[in-house]
Amino acid sequence: MGEICCLEPSLQDIAALVDLDRRSLGGLWSGATYGQEIASPNSCLRMLTSSALPSPCVIGLGCYWAILEEAHLTLLAIEPTYQRRGLGQWLLSQLLMEARQQGLQRATLEVRCSNQGAILLYQGFGFQALGRRRRYYADGEDALVLWQQALQSAEFQARLVECRDRSRHRLAQQGWTLKG
Repeated sequence: MGEICCLEPSLQDIAALVDLDRRSLGGLWSGATYGQEIASPNSCLRMLTSSALPSPCVIGLGCYWAILEEAHLTLLAIEPTYQRRGLGQWLLSQLLMEARQQGLQRATLEVRCSNQGAILLYQGFGFQALGRRRRYYADGEDALVLWQQALQSAEFQARLVECRDRSRHRLAQQGWTLKG
């Protein structure tokens, strides 16, 4: 199918990021917000690009904020037509590997209670529900607060490598080559 790269976006990528955000997250962040994330030294924003289409395009994006010893995952999005193929798992593994390399100890995130696919993805990385935010989303839906408490542990390192390798194998079976 083509090559997929995990890259740090630039200001020139903002329009593509906003477009993917609108299609996959319903317009969570604005162009100005993406510009702030690109400029912030505490933000790790990554995008997946694909050479499978006539011109390289953004098919995934993910972000975390490094806050003290914690990676706060703020978004993870995959182009709707490419969801459920292993791209989210691969992108999440890339983000968590970077968080480990930064020496971060824990990771947390909020996820819609109704988003069972995402919850299962995060549970595969050892995230556990440790709280709930009532009416967290604009439509009134609650969010589960998930935590992964041991990013630096040998057990988590092994799980991370296993998840990355599983997604790499799954994507290779579909004809994707991963770079980055």
